[in-house]
Formats: sequence, structure tokens, C-alpha cells
Amino acid sequence: MGTGDVRPPDTIAGARLLFSLDPAVSYLNHGTVGATPIAVQRAQQRLRDEVELDPMRFYTRGLRDRLGHTRRHLATQFGADPDGTALIPNTTAGVAIVLQSMGLRAGDEILLTDHGYGSVAIAVARECRRTGAVARTVAVPLTAGDGEVVSLLRSAFTDRTRLLIVDQIASSTVKLFPLVPIVEAAHRANVAVLVDGAHAPGMLPLAVDEIGADFWVGNLHKWAFAPRSVAMLTVAPRWRERIEPLAASWDHDDGFPTNVESQGTVDYTPWLSAPAGLFVLRTLGHDRVRAHNATLVAYGQRVIGAALGLRPADLPDPGGAGIAMRVLPLPRGIATTDADAVALRHRIADKLGAAVGINAWNSRGWLRVSAQVYNQPDEYDRLAARLPALLTANS
Repeated sequence: MGTGDVRPPDTIAGARLLFSLDPAVSYLNHGTVGATPIAVQRAQQRLRDEVELDPMRFYTRGLRDRLGHTRRHLATQFGADPDGTALIPNTTAGVAIVLQSMGLRAGDEILLTDHGYGSVAIAVARECRRTGAVARTVAVPLTAGDGEVVSLLRSAFTDRTRLLIVDQIASSTVKLFPLVPIVEAAHRANVAVLVDGAHAPGMLPLAVDEIGADFWVGNLHKWAFAPRSVAMLTVAPRWRERIEPLAASWDHDDGFPTNVESQGTVDYTPWLSAPAGLFVLRTLGHDRVRAHNATLVAYGQRVIGAALGLRPADLPDPGGAGIAMRVLPLPRGIATTDADAVALRHRIADKLGAAVGINAWNSRGWLRVSAQVYNQPDEYDRLAARLPALLTANS
């Protein structure tokens, strides 16, 4: 099988030089740990230097205003209400904040899908142990259309369901969920919705408030070129007075979002330098970056799939413009457990010099590749040429 009508895009000249990546590594896993542009690294370092010149001044004179200005800028860029948005370290922290603020009781139900991120399931399980709530998982076929997805979730609601947690783009499967009709169906059943939008900022055209969810959380340190760790938690008006931070600090009584952002002497430099990442994205051309990445990762999926003997019909298509990740099913029996998936990921990194994602989902191992402006078509070609032999040796 050839690569069909999928052709690699023209490269963005000089893009690789914007990053500090090891030239000996094909970094095809931006979706797991995003690479930070050098210009953003330098912006953050200048802020670190400012802290060390006079730490007392940095933390006690004007920091709250600086954080508020940064939050307003970032929230506005992604169509979120700045007064209902808090800066947080990552999506995992946002999920934990929402769960502990819900006031769940014994018998209350949290609904998830089987595409959800592993740490989210862990956080839900902990909250269930703490409160006596219960969790149920809805199986959603990878090939399910939007109408089927909404129908499956709607039919799973009961009079005990308090919260639905659903991905915007699933990490393990890269499935794009139809959020607006899902939220509408949930609200008709009096079910609150938490959207895990970890991969959305910077990858998708995003207007958070138009989704209508009760809670939305997303990372900026993946596709929006922010430093690690930067994320946003947006909360609908009716929930804001109930939000409790993971730790209470000096501004706790000021309420959301200040009570979540005010965390003593944590390192605020990632948050304050996050706008520099958006500047890099705008300079490269956001639409240009999205088109480049989506086209390149589709090429990578197709050429690797051909090497593994997969037909085009075997290659899941997330179906959304600009999605910069794709998955491929691995041969049966390979990486079917989380431990085996981690071991294979390490083996590919060590033997083939390629960073990729490997996930065990639905009793099958899945390879996930990403594309970013620093990637080149020949990186996927090299992986395709060498991966079959490694998998044969691994089986």
C-alpha cells in the first residue's frame, strides 16, 4: 500500500531552529510533552532573573495584577471569560479542583467515557473513595459518529448522574467529541459537564464559552507553545462561588479565580511568559501551523501504516480540521497493557531514536504520532522503515 493521495506539506523554513530539540531524536510526540520555543524559554528566564534580583518585591508588589493581566490576555485569546478563568499548572490539577468542589455525596454518579485520560480516572476513583460517589464508564466506539456518541451518552444518564467528564480531543485515541450537542443533552438531564480540553488550545480554533460546559480545562504547554506548566480552568457563573482550590492561601477569601491562582511562592514564571508562546504562534501564522501539522501527521500515519501492512480504512481519522495527532493500531498482542505500552515506547526511543506515544486501549496497542512545525517528512519515513522489524522482535 502506498501513501495514496496524502502528500507531506511544504516545510516551514527555519522552524526547527526555533527549538532546542536534540537533532539525533525524531520528536514525534509533541502531544505528550510539548517542546518550548527558544524565545519562550528566554522570556521565562528573564522572569526568573527578575525574581532572583529581589524575591520579596516580585512576590509582594504587583504580582496579583500581573497574573490578572496575563489571565485576561490568555482567556480572551481562547474565547473564555477572564473573570471565570483561572491559571493552573495543568489539566490534572483542574480536574481535581472541579471534583473536590462538586460536593458529591454517597450514591452520586460520575460518568466517563473509555477514551478518557488515565490520570482523570485516577482522580475520579479517589473522589469516589472519599465521598462514596460511584463512577461509570461508557464505551464509545472509535468509529462512532457524532449522533451515535451523543445517543450513547444520553442513554447512560440516570437520575443519580451529577457529572459527565468528556474529552475534547482524546489523548489515547485522538477522537474528537461533539461537545456542544453533548453539553446540551447533559444539561437537559440536569447533568453538569467537565470538558477535558488538554489538547485544544493552539491546535483547534477555540471559543471556550461557546461550548457551554460547566467546567472546561486545557493545557497551553502543548500546542500553544507555553512553558511547562500552564493551563486554564474556566468555570460557568453558577459554579464559581463553589470552587475550592487544592490548597488555601492568603487570597482564599477573594474567591474564584484569585483563590485558585494565589499559591504562595510557587513559580509563576511559566504563567507570566505564556503570552510569548502565543506570539510565536501568531508570528508563524496560526492557520499555517495548523494546516502544516494536520497534513504532515496524516502523511506520517499513512506511511507508517503502509509499512505495517494496514489499509487506509484501518487508520482512524479524527475528522477535525487542524488535528495534529493520529493513531495506528499495532499488530495484535503487542502493547496490550499499560506496562507493555511504556516498555515499547522506551524501546522505540532507545533503538530507533524516535519519541512516540504508545497506548493500550480497548485490548489493543496503539501508536500515536504528532506533528509540529519542527518535524520533517523523513522522520516518519525513517520510523516506518525500521518499526516493523522492531515490532517483530518485540512480539
